[in-house]
Amino acid sequence: MQVHIPLKKSVDNSYDITIDTLPSLHFDTKVAIITNPKVAGLHLGYLLSKITAKELYIITVPDGEEYKNQQSVDLILESLFNHRFNRKSLLIAFGGGVIGDMTGYVSSIYQRGIDFIQIPTTLLSQVDASVGGKTGMNNKYGKNLIGAFHQPQAVYIDPHFLSTLPAREFGAGVAEIVKMAVTFNKEFFEFLENADLHDKKVLQEAIKQAVQTKADVVAKDEKEHGLRAALNYGHTFGHVIENETQYKTYLHGEAVAIGMVMANATAVAMGLMQEAEALRIKTLLEKYDLPTTYVIENTQSFYQTFFLDKKSSDTTITFIIPKGLGDVEITDNIDETLILKVLERFTKR
Repeated sequence: MQVHIPLKKSVDNSYDITIDTLPSLHFDTKVAIITNPKVAGLHLGYLLSKITAKELYIITVPDGEEYKNQQSVDLILESLFNHRFNRKSLLIAFGGGVIGDMTGYVSSIYQRGIDFIQIPTTLLSQVDASVGGKTGMNNKYGKNLIGAFHQPQAVYIDPHFLSTLPAREFGAGVAEIVKMAVTFNKEFFEFLENADLHDKKVLQEAIKQAVQTKADVVAKDEKEHGLRAALNYGHTFGHVIENETQYKTYLHGEAVAIGMVMANATAVAMGLMQEAEALRIKTLLEKYDLPTTYVIENTQSFYQTFFLDKKSSDTTITFIIPKGLGDVEITDNIDETLILKVLERFTKR
């Protein structure tokens, strides 16, 4: 005996990404702005001048990647329950990638899913983390291993917030811009080589191109079954670096920058990239003071941590390897010996 549940349907998760001065926003429901003390101190007044709502609450969580955890998620959830939020309520992620990921995750699980919007305040979150609906939190096993695909209702990218961005945070965002150029757009990479991203107009154009690149990829592969995995270029190595340093030494974009250098070294060893191309990428990253070196203490331990990556299985590791500039290969068929030889190059102080 069988009972069939017909659930085939089309779901429209489309939304707009606005790259401009934040417009006035009105919500006829309960709204919670999720932020951290640093962002609130710098920009909350500006945001509040743009928002009206039936009821408006501010929820702050500690600042830093190490607080992207269950305790912070519980803090947000408890506040929502205390204020009796319902399925028509709305969350606003107001901060960098950590805030965006956690807010999106909470909105995906609170009463089985409520709406949220992204108002990213760092360059990294504007060009990458806020777009595409990836949400999550970290645990002791690795980064973003708990989460959900939950698309925002809208994303508002206001360059105003970048005026107070520290130099390291700016560089971390540049790393994600470079990532998208290397994997999908050689012309964009060449534009970046000759551009000064400290120029506001040039930066806005770079943000637009990076966001458009990611939007195109997400539209083709929302749940990362194939093409979208290419956007993890640099991340397979970078996540291990973050894990080894307990998320306290490097910003996410800094770890990704080192991860790209490691992925490039792998690509050169495989004959997929020229040494000169790898050097061009390294030079562009260093132009914005991004780290490009890391000392691996134990190559076997580093290698084993790859298996905790979400793209990997219990027996194979999926690597994102650039094929020159503007193309990429997603593979789980790289010999362990080759990877260990590449990692050995990063053991020297």
